[in-house]
Amino acid sequence: MPDLRRRQFITLLGGAAAWPLAARAQQARPVIGFLNSTSPHGYARPLSAFLKGLSEAGYVERQNVAIEYRWAEGHNDRLSAMVTDLVHRQVAVIAATSTPAALVAKATTTGITQSNVEEMPKLVEFLHELIPAAHVIALLVNPANSTLAETNARLAQAAAKTLGLELYLLNASGERDFDEIFEKLTQLRAGGLVIGGDPLFTSHSEQLAALAASHAVPAVYKGREFAAAGGLLSYGGDVTESYRLAGIYTGRVLKGDKPSNLPVQQATKVELFINLKTAKALGITVPLPLSGRADEVIE
Repeated sequence: MPDLRRRQFITLLGGAAAWPLAARAQQARPVIGFLNSTSPHGYARPLSAFLKGLSEAGYVERQNVAIEYRWAEGHNDRLSAMVTDLVHRQVAVIAATSTPAALVAKATTTGITQSNVEEMPKLVEFLHELIPAAHVIALLVNPANSTLAETNARLAQAAAKTLGLELYLLNASGERDFDEIFEKLTQLRAGGLVIGGDPLFTSHSEQLAALAASHAVPAVYKGREFAAAGGLLSYGGDVTESYRLAGIYTGRVLKGDKPSNLPVQQATKVELFINLKTAKALGITVPLPLSGRADEVIE
């Protein structure tokens, strides 16, 4: 493997990070390595936002910059080889646009990472507000993404304990596990489901929302797409803004900005979406104070 010690950490935005190879950043048509742990399915909007940020920095794909895409399709064990392949292809920057991808890039190069899990306690609280009579709930995590799963579980357990709720932990490491998860919810007599933030679940948010609706399970997750597809409630940071900022940073690196001069930024906008149609179908009355706090109520 090439010597990667010269590569420096630039930025992490909700799981998106970029590492430059300074010696290659001045190419007439530089190449960006785009690394993600999931698949293109479900990532159209974040990818579009990344490209928008890149264009704001002066780079347009197929005009003055090329992009080598690497999607692990949920197989995190492939990420290390993908990073190595991108380095061999002499890319100018690696944009690791999911937490597992950023963690592998960190292990291969240098840098730090953080998870965008601040919304987890609020998701538990919102579910409790919507179904106060339910004393048993469940949390869905992806064990293949162990760092994020452990953090989500710890935060959700703490929030549930504060509210006097019993919380069961359910695991899904691939789409094949989803049907079984909803069958287990029935067996556990869980009153609702919190879905932990994970690229796997984001890329299948519409499928998870449909399963929740068909099984009459009150379910909450982050991202408007989940609520729009029939999920009860969505709450979380604006993912597209994070990707736009990552695109801008990637462009600045390509222009030759020094890593030490680029401050770490994180998108801070948090949005709340409530699907009233789903609530009605589940026989749930949404408290007025909660609906009043929503950025959008879907009817």
